[in-house]
Amino acid sequence: MTEQMTGAQALVRALENVGVDTVFGIPGGAILPAYDPLYDSTKVRHVLVRHEQGAGHAAEGYAQATGRVGVCMATSGPGATNLVTPIADAYMDSVPIVAITGQVASASIGTDAFQEADISGITMPITKHNFLVTDAADIPRTIVEAFHIASTGRPGPVLVDISKDALQAMTTFVWPVTMLLPGYRPVTRPHSKQIREAARLIAEAHRPVLYVGGGVHKARAATQLRELAELTGIPVITTLTARGSFPDSHPQHLGMPGMHGTVAAVGSLQRSDLIIALGARFDDRVTGRLDTFAPHAKIVHADIDPAEISKNRHADVPIVGDCREVLTDLIAAVKAEGRKGDYAQWWQALNALKQTYALGYETFEDGSLAPQYVLERLSSIVGPDAYYVAGVGQHQMWAAQFIGYENPGTFINSGGLGTMGFAVPAAMGVKMGAPDSVVWAIDGDGCFQMTNQELATCALEGVPIKVAVINNGNLGMVRQWQTLFYDQRYSNTNLQSTRRIPDFVKLAEAYGCVGLRCERPEDVDATIQKAMEINDAPVVVDFVVHEDAMVWPMVAAGTSNDEIKYARDMAPKWEHED
Repeated sequence: MTEQMTGAQALVRALENVGVDTVFGIPGGAILPAYDPLYDSTKVRHVLVRHEQGAGHAAEGYAQATGRVGVCMATSGPGATNLVTPIADAYMDSVPIVAITGQVASASIGTDAFQEADISGITMPITKHNFLVTDAADIPRTIVEAFHIASTGRPGPVLVDISKDALQAMTTFVWPVTMLLPGYRPVTRPHSKQIREAARLIAEAHRPVLYVGGGVHKARAATQLRELAELTGIPVITTLTARGSFPDSHPQHLGMPGMHGTVAAVGSLQRSDLIIALGARFDDRVTGRLDTFAPHAKIVHADIDPAEISKNRHADVPIVGDCREVLTDLIAAVKAEGRKGDYAQWWQALNALKQTYALGYETFEDGSLAPQYVLERLSSIVGPDAYYVAGVGQHQMWAAQFIGYENPGTFINSGGLGTMGFAVPAAMGVKMGAPDSVVWAIDGDGCFQMTNQELATCALEGVPIKVAVINNGNLGMVRQWQTLFYDQRYSNTNLQSTRRIPDFVKLAEAYGCVGLRCERPEDVDATIQKAMEINDAPVVVDFVVHEDAMVWPMVAAGTSNDEIKYARDMAPKWEHED
């Protein structure tokens, strides 16, 4: 198929041909030529956001909910630089998005022209790949390559920066196109020798752990994970980005590891003799002080990205491959091995930790609301089939701890970058990708004030998300650190929301949403049920909670996981497991 058209028309046609149905963006001078043919497209819905950061996070939410590539669009200069944060966020959490930006005319590149920024250079360290396109004929091929790179191997963000003159020039549109990616060949099939060695170690181990990261969900491998776990009887821990990849209700699940993980999950890693890491990257929030992490464990590390293997912890058995293929082959190898490990003593120790140090929280004598109670009740009333999208901070950790996740991909949050302001626009993207699902954004009052303008987008576009603002009047996680490590010197963490500036209920109403407020434990259930009954508009619930509620357990930054505290000045007695 060949046809004469402008570069801008070729861009829109290419997006249609690769299956794009939703683009989040804001027009501006350099990208404006692309918006003109977009106006005529019957296949691509453009969502006019209120800030480019919102466009990027919405594209992330859409991608996470659908498994497809999310798309955002912005103009040159400040429009493009406003996408830097969501691009970095997508890079850290391996989310497939394509960011399309306009650029000044090619003759002006490098002259400090109006609204010029070297967005390719700026984003080089935080994209999987990026393109600067100055020839209209290259646009269709570049779009196909961008989508292929974003969605294959380890997923991630790809930037396509297109000069204004390339969008305006006439070109011959040719479809289909031939990709020119000679050096890009991601390995998905694991090496059989490494698989057999992993199966041998599993059979010989006495204290093994399946350490499950976000890569298992990215590979759509939850079914295979459960089969391997039940076949071997090995305990399972799921990281922040893997919550739901193994059901919380399963007796082999120990919870989340890391800085705010369960005592059982953290203890299992520290005392293990074999860690089978699947799509995980041994990041600092999981390992604590690296030189004291899991001192007696051999490591089987499977990841689709060879750069992650042995990056932080040496792998005794490195396996490069897609987690679904790794798990499928590992199941077969374990069966072929023909012997099962004896983990009876191991489970006795772990079950003692689970029972002795189960998650709990403090209630307050003055009758004020405990945030953990809000999330417990939200989990109970809303159920495990909804999507829960969290911002970053205390509310994110409480959402990870006190909501029960049974289905893969139902907890979406900013894990690696820790981006405040993620929840509301990402929840919008999730709801647009999964319109028949209930979507709750779990936000803090600090995070909520960074991107809540996207509520206007939700109201106008008919995207009825529900937002639970866990309002403790402070930048809660920072305040917690000030309480524990800075002698309660609360420097610039009080948001003054006791004066209700802003009043979140009035703010919600100003944005065309329904605003509700809950301040007492006895009103929580009725408030959540009322929010659940409203499906024709976004709902914001202001849950006013006690400012001194803290996230426990906790491993202080830079310390060993052995020093985990399950409450202030209270550490587990590890001899329970001996």
